[in-house]
Order: sequence, then C-alpha cells, then structure tokens
Amino acid sequence: MKPADEKATVVEGVDAVETRSLARRSLGSVHERVDPRIRPADRPTDEELDEGYVHQLTDYIEHKHHHHDRNRDHEKGVSDKGSQDSRTVADETIYVEFDDGDPRDPMNFTYARKWLITFTASFFSIIVASSSSAYALGDPSMIRDLNATQFQATIGLSMYTLGFAIVPLVSASFSEEFGRQPLYFCSGIGCLLMHLMTALAPNIQTVIVGRFLAGAFGSTGSTMVGGTIADIWAPHERGVPMSVFAVMALTGPGIGCVASGWIEQNPHLEWRWIQWIHVIWTGVFVVAMPFCMRETRSGVLLTRLAKKLRKDTGNHHYRARVEDERASLRTLIYISCTRPIYLLVTEPVVAAFSLWVGFAWGILYVLVESIAPAFRTIHHFNTGETGTVFVTMILGPLCGLAIQMYQEKLYAKYVPTKGPEARLFSACVGAILFPAGIFIYAWCTFESVHWIGMVVGVWVIMTALFVLYVAVFTYLADCYGIFASSALAGQSLCRNLLGMAFPLFTEQMFERLTYHWGNTLFGCIAVLMIPIPYVLLWKGPAIRASSKFASQAMQKY
Repeated sequence: MKPADEKATVVEGVDAVETRSLARRSLGSVHERVDPRIRPADRPTDEELDEGYVHQLTDYIEHKHHHHDRNRDHEKGVSDKGSQDSRTVADETIYVEFDDGDPRDPMNFTYARKWLITFTASFFSIIVASSSSAYALGDPSMIRDLNATQFQATIGLSMYTLGFAIVPLVSASFSEEFGRQPLYFCSGIGCLLMHLMTALAPNIQTVIVGRFLAGAFGSTGSTMVGGTIADIWAPHERGVPMSVFAVMALTGPGIGCVASGWIEQNPHLEWRWIQWIHVIWTGVFVVAMPFCMRETRSGVLLTRLAKKLRKDTGNHHYRARVEDERASLRTLIYISCTRPIYLLVTEPVVAAFSLWVGFAWGILYVLVESIAPAFRTIHHFNTGETGTVFVTMILGPLCGLAIQMYQEKLYAKYVPTKGPEARLFSACVGAILFPAGIFIYAWCTFESVHWIGMVVGVWVIMTALFVLYVAVFTYLADCYGIFASSALAGQSLCRNLLGMAFPLFTEQMFERLTYHWGNTLFGCIAVLMIPIPYVLLWKGPAIRASSKFASQAMQKY
C-alpha cells in the first residue's frame, strides 16, 4: 500500500486489538499537527526514532551527537546528502492515526469517562486554588509562632503564585509530548509533600520554600486541566466542562478562606491545620487519580501504537506525527520549553488575553491579601467573620456560571458564522462588570457605609472574573487546539507573575492611598482594558489567520 493512502487499514501480523482502525497517511495528508517551527529536515530518521534520550545526552556530553553535523550542514546549506536523506524519509514515512470512531481516541471516550476525567482533574484544581488563598488567613498565628514579619508571611503567598507561573513553561509542553497522566500523578505527590513540609516548618524560611514548591507542583492543577478538557471534548462540547473547571478553580480561594478563617480562630488548630487539611485532600486526589484518570493526549497514545507497530512488523517507517518533534533531545527541549513563551510573545491573541487576565488575577490576590485587614480595620470583624466574607468568592463564580450557560446558547447559535469568537459574548459583559465591581468595592470602604456594600463589590468582581476566566480558557483552547496547554501556560506565566507581584505592594499602597483611592486606581486601569474582548470579537478571525499555530486549529471551523 502506498504511504499516501488515507484509507484505514489493519496491519498484517500484529495484534488486531492494538492496531485496528489505524489510518496510515503520508505527510501531506496527516491530520495530526505538530509545532510549525519543525522543518522537514528536523524530523528524525528511522534509526534515530527509537534512540533513547539518555544515550543522546551521553553523546552530547562526549561531543559526539550524531545530529550535530547534519544540523550544521543544513544551516550552512552545503550538505546535498542531508537534503536527499530528508526527502527519502519524507517519501517513505507512514504516519499512523486513529480512524473515525476509534474508541482509543480520547475524543471518542464515553461521556461517563469524559466527565470522570473532567471532575477528577478539576478536583485537583480546587485543592490547589484553595491552598493559594487559605494560607493568608493563617498569617496571625504563623507570624507569632515563627517570629516572622507580615512582609515575610506575604512572601509565602507570592511564592506560591511564582511556582504557578514558572513551572508550567516546562510541564505544560512536556505533557503534550509525554502525556498528561504521569504529570498529574507526580504533581499530586509533590504537592502533598510540600504541604506536609509547610505544616511541619520550624521557621518562616522553610514555609517560603515549601510554598514555592507547592505552587510549582500544584500548577498542573491550573494550566494542564484546560488542555485535558481540550483533549477529550470537541469545541462545541467543551463550554460546560470548562465552566465546571472554572467554577472549581475560582470557588477554591473562597472555600479555602472561609474554612481557614474559622480554623485560625480556633486556638487548638490555627495555621498548621490549614496545611494539614490540604495534605489530606491532596492525598485523596493522589489515591483516586490512577483509577479515575486516563491518558488523554492522542499524540502520546499514537506514539505508543507506532512503537508497537515498528517492533511487531520490523518496519521502521511507521511513526506518529508528534514524533517529528523528537528528532533529538536538543530539539525536544527547544520546542517544548520555548513554545509557551513563543506563543505569549508572538501571538496577539495570547498576549492580549494574558495581559487582561493577569491584571484580573492580580486583583484577586489583592482581595485575598486585603479583605481581612480591610474588614478588621473598617468594620471591626474578627478572624472568623472576615473568613466568612469570602463566601462572596463562592457566590460570584456561581452567578458567573449562570451567565456562562446563556453564553453556551449564544455559542451554539453563532459558532457557524463567527467560529471561536462566539465564545466572547460573555467576556464583553465581564469587561464592563469587572471595573464596576472594583468601583463599588472602592467607594464603600468607609465606616459610615454598611459592610454589605464592600461584599457586593467583591461579589461583582468575582462574577466578572469567572466569566473572564472561562472565556480565556475556552477561546484559547478553540484557537490553539493541540497547543492549548502551551497557550494556557503562556497566559498562566503572565497571570501568576502579576498575582505574585500585586500582594507585595498591596499593604504599602493602601497605607498611602487608602482603600478608597487605591481600589479606585485599579478600577481606572480595568476601564482601559474594556476594549480587549470587543477588538477580538471584531478582528479575531483576521488575527488568527496570520498565526502559524492558530491557523491549524481554524480548519475545524
């Protein structure tokens, strides 16, 4: 059979259960996409395909890597043999893909399996989101026990978001190469151990290090869940699953703060038990994950099948399309580790949304850091009562969910004509609600104004933040398809760096500007960002058409 034949076939002489309905395609007809920065000459030869990375690393150390001469000659344009070899590989390569309806394709999982995966991954999200904010309510007892300063305690809050920002640059892309499931499991164990480290910390320095590492491991529960949902749900289906994820991710801070406020109020529990509770819940996730989760990255599953075909048939021309990104350890590291930053810097859609959601995330952590002292100072609340104020962080996303349900109806109606931009109607509403909520909160920060005014402001902010959060994840997932985790990791970098930075100057800013004018300043900045979703709704198709990455996903529409 010719390599260009697109008809699904069963390969003779191998396990029919493992290889049934695998389509064999040529490079020109293969559907699976890879990083557009990969050139034909970068693709591995048949001999290189199954070479281990450990062996390659040894060759690098000994300066004997067999790609070196080929890459150097290609760059100089002096190796005709290299070009001829690459053409030969292109002519002989047979790409394997899932055929339509293949139950091994994650897109064809049963709805029960899809929802189990979605809820399990989102459960990890609510744990890490809760931990991000619950820590702040334990500041008073931790400062007393560890003889620390308020600023040192605040660094612990910021270090968690710093871990969230940096690690996905590597982990998100590597999950696209090696699979989601191993990263979920390792991240869950690492997150559990880091919470244990914080709970047993003898000094504030250990707390700060533990918080950074907990955020690093926990970042999987933020950035990779969106990619997991994109793996198993078709674009027209993923709005509701993404909303479920967003509800858990954004109610997590509220749930954590409500619980930790009363834990801190109890002199027998205080800050260490805030960490112990997270150890327990993370342990539940680690135990449940192997039973509830499945590998969802289709490229990884196809790679395993292609390796089996090469082994069973002796034909080394079989490969999965994603294996073209693995020509060498050097190429793999370059592609995987630079893709999120590359998308953030070169893709206007990712850059614009990252700036917007980054500022919104900074405001979220300003609220986490400032609500307790604001209500204590202005309305004389105790620790438990200030924790209860965070119930608004639970109610806001639930109200946002109602808006999102209507957005899903609009999406179904307009997606045939507008494509992914049909995701942005609710974001246009959220763009107005967000500064409105900040202004309400700012202008109610007076003792003469009932405390419910500030609560309403927080509720409106969280409603808008939920709508914005869902819009970012669903829109980027639709625009970037198989590169969704990298696009989301890029915006996560911007989002969490601002989330890290804002609490570090919050206390000082409010001391100088007061809660009234400090929050008014934030509201004015939010007003300047209102046009972002409207511009994307208007010019989104033209912007995406000029993108190498987004243009691949556009073929669905």
